[in-house]
Amino acid sequence: MIRDKKDQIIAELVDKFQSNQNFYFTSASGMTVAQVNNLRRLCHQRGVKFGVYKNTLIRKALERVSNNYDDFNAQVLVGFTGIMFSGENTKAPAQLIKEFRKSAGGDKLSFKGASIDADLYIGSDQLEVVSNLKTKSELIGELIGLLQSPVKTVLGQLSSGSNKLSGIVKTLSERGE
Repeated sequence: MIRDKKDQIIAELVDKFQSNQNFYFTSASGMTVAQVNNLRRLCHQRGVKFGVYKNTLIRKALERVSNNYDDFNAQVLVGFTGIMFSGENTKAPAQLIKEFRKSAGGDKLSFKGASIDADLYIGSDQLEVVSNLKTKSELIGELIGLLQSPVKTVLGQLSSGSNKLSGIVKTLSERGE
């Protein structure tokens, strides 16, 4: 590959790493062409961008990004490396990997590591952890629910109290007659 082409790929990767806080490293070695095509189709359907790059180009791109990704160099960037960029949906690639492994066989697509909001998850045992992480929208929804709960309780107590109060007033007015 010519140097200009390598520099162009590195620049594209740097841009992707800087614009996507969430990306996954996978290994698809041992997969057939049909399985890789199926994986790419699934990624496209779920809005996940998937690409395969040389480890040296990935390493150089990560060095140019402001975050510290040194842990990826020794443990993740070996062998066949594919990158999944997920945008805002942090769980989509993890769920896609798990689903693909069920249909194609457990050894066909392996999880090497991920960077989710600048937190590093390295090793195949971390796949379950990242698949159970809550997305930003789920966390915001839970927070709004927690903030609404006391207000709903107070409003419920006030509305039920007015029914009791009107009942007491009615009873007292009927006794007085």
